Amino acid sequence: MNTPRLKVLVVDDERPALDELAFLLARDDRIGEVLTSASATEGLRILHEIDVDAVFLDVQMPGLTGLELAQVLARFRSPPPVVFVTAHEQHAVDAFEVHAVDYVLKPVRAERLAEAVRRVVEGGDASVAGTDAQIPVELGGVTRFVSRTDITHVEAQGDYARLHTATGSHLVRTPLSSLAEEWADAGFVRIHRSLLVSLGHVAELRMEGGRCTVRLSDAGRAEAAEPVELGVSRRHTRELRELLLRRAGGS
Repeated sequence: MNTPRLKVLVVDDERPALDELAFLLARDDRIGEVLTSASATEGLRILHEIDVDAVFLDVQMPGLTGLELAQVLARFRSPPPVVFVTAHEQHAVDAFEVHAVDYVLKPVRAERLAEAVRRVVEGGDASVAGTDAQIPVELGGVTRFVSRTDITHVEAQGDYARLHTATGSHLVRTPLSSLAEEWADAGFVRIHRSLLVSLGHVAELRMEGGRCTVRLSDAGRAEAAEPVELGVSRRHTRELRELLLRRAGGS
């Protein structure tokens, strides 16, 4: 039995970006029809009139923003899955909050967009999708697998990234920027230009002398191991604090 092809809506106020994304989606065999809109307000009107299978949405637009449109869609009886497509990675925290299926950075690569379509087809939710993914790492010529749920934080090391767990660390041949994009759906957020942290492993957020740090959970660590504290850049402090408070039911 053939799987029905998707009808999707693309919303972006920049015409070249709108046309490029619509073109790439139209080339995907899983997409049957691509509707376009140059504003979130117009997009909302279309969505009131036409049922679509997914919305590919820019974040920063004049008037009604992409995030605001996603918040409106969340109140629909049957809200369509949302994929954010943006040049601004700092909005990943907000995208996580509105349960976006994926968060794709511009310029859009065809293979990355195909992954976003796959998540739409499989009904992924950014808050829970893929959290038990197994990450291949190499150690002494042997490939092993680390559960992503065990990774507490990720540190940039040039074009590589170091994955930290309670029991050790592993270097992978993937830049931090790629992991920030691909793992936003699993609760990993940027707290510094060179650090991602898993929200599920944050035990405390501390503000002292204008400096913000997070302390990670001691679960799984040896009794003698020192608590792990990570510095949060001023740029990311407010977003991180608000997100953690919402997750804890504090607002």
